[in-house]
Amino acid sequence: MNRPLTPQILLQAYAAGIFPMAESQQDEEIFWIDPKLRGILPLDKFHISRSLRRIILANAYTIRTNSDFSTVVNSCADRPVTWINGPIFALYQSLHEQGFAHSLEVWDGDDLIGGVYGVALGGAFFGESMFSRRTDASKIALAYLVDRLRQGGFALFDTQFLTPHLQSLGGMEISREAYRGLLRQALEIGADFHRAGQPPSAAGVIHRNSQTS
Repeated sequence: MNRPLTPQILLQAYAAGIFPMAESQQDEEIFWIDPKLRGILPLDKFHISRSLRRIILANAYTIRTNSDFSTVVNSCADRPVTWINGPIFALYQSLHEQGFAHSLEVWDGDDLIGGVYGVALGGAFFGESMFSRRTDASKIALAYLVDRLRQGGFALFDTQFLTPHLQSLGGMEISREAYRGLLRQALEIGADFHRAGQPPSAAGVIHRNSQTS
């Protein structure tokens, strides 16, 4: 990119259907991604398996939102290969400070064991990355995030790409054209990431997802 990338330009890019990545954590260059096939997670199709249901209902963790955004991003980047470099980290930190980027975190006491972060714009949530330090911690985070997005009035959960992990939870691929149609509609919606208030009970998350999946 020749033009300096600012948080405002980044939001404009999301609204246009593209997102940034870097080749590696050490590479300072950032480039735009506009995939032909886009991964989404339909909010009314989230799949909770029997094993995940048992884990959620065991309630052996604490769910928080935005309590340690920077650590969530750093944890997502803490892997052998990552697209999150220094400039990208700074951009999302700025979006978080401006109220656009959010994290949902899974805690075991004082230990952050999993989480996901992304950008909210209108009625679209652009999931950026997630991590897990315990078995199924990222799945727990996604279950609570989907519930929060539904309660907040969101219409689109963009996962960018489809992985086997996301597919097992109800994720799917759609064409670029179909995605942009959904995005245009979602951007007209006045959703609110904070509308749900405090994280709900485990039973509430299971119940609401069972009604639609």
